[in-house]
Amino acid sequence: EMQVQKVVLNSRPGTNGAPVPENFRLEEATLAPDLKDGEVLVRTLYLSVDPYMRCRMNEDTGAEYLTPWQLSECVDGGGVGVVQSSRCSACTEGDVVTSFNWPWQTFAVMKGSVLQKVDPQLVDGHLSYFLGAIGITGLTALLGIREKGNVTKGANQTMVVSGAAGACGSIAGQIGRLDGCVRVVGICGSDEKCRALVEDLGFSAAINYRQEDVPARLKECCPGGVDVYFDNVGGTISDTVIAQMNNGGHVILCGQISQYNKDVPYPPPLSDETQDTLRSKNITRERFTVLNYMNKADAALCELSQWVKSGQIKVLETVVNGIGSMGDAFCSMMKGGNIGKQIIKISE
Repeated sequence: EMQVQKVVLNSRPGTNGAPVPENFRLEEATLAPDLKDGEVLVRTLYLSVDPYMRCRMNEDTGAEYLTPWQLSECVDGGGVGVVQSSRCSACTEGDVVTSFNWPWQTFAVMKGSVLQKVDPQLVDGHLSYFLGAIGITGLTALLGIREKGNVTKGANQTMVVSGAAGACGSIAGQIGRLDGCVRVVGICGSDEKCRALVEDLGFSAAINYRQEDVPARLKECCPGGVDVYFDNVGGTISDTVIAQMNNGGHVILCGQISQYNKDVPYPPPLSDETQDTLRSKNITRERFTVLNYMNKADAALCELSQWVKSGQIKVLETVVNGIGSMGDAFCSMMKGGNIGKQIIKISE
């Protein structure tokens, strides 16, 4: 038998409550070494914490495609690892594999059918990128822009990204630029993040919403108005951006993290004023769920891989070590403690 460590859901946050590390609990468990037909033993390399997980902490996630985490049961999410032994014809020892529903365990027995084999060359050996830039996060950014953004080369467009220093926003802004926006402005929550956006990622400008007058700075940074808005946060910031959007603009409705600790439906209701702006300016704002576009995933991942390998997309990560850090890392990410993708390294 193998000793493993796992993270279980210890408690649910209170209504309208921010999550706390004590909502999670680390436990020891044993794995029986004998695999059944179709099963695989994997060693976990990296796990991901993402904003959507806050919804899975509730008994009702508010989204039909998200199942709630169960109390006292192992938590799961995006993960990447290596096959230790296999009784599944699609997986052999040494394969690198990934899944959306990877248990938060140091080792796990999984059905081979839920694992996707990935090629380490796609990420130049940076296996954590399969959870971020060359994984679901990158796909969300690229397909969101392509499916809902209407970015046109040569059209002199301005894109604004909220949550711009997060995992998805930091990639989305770079893709906006590569796809032809002449101006890409990021909104984030610290001066350090602003610096990273402009100096490392090539954003035209960045606005610190905690320190600066957002409407005034937006006018300054987007003198021709806003054509495309990649929205990760919702709330007041989004009302402010939408107020400065041009006729026929497009909102890419990717996430609403400012609302996730509140007991509201997804997407949360908009103010009357913002709804009037959308109507009078003929701005499209349709919900975007990347899982509806997975038929386009393989081609998109190849494109992302080429951009990352050539240095046209720079990848930022915040990495912490050890499965015992999962709860802290999740709560920190929900408060904006990360720059780029928040990753937890479980083993070498």
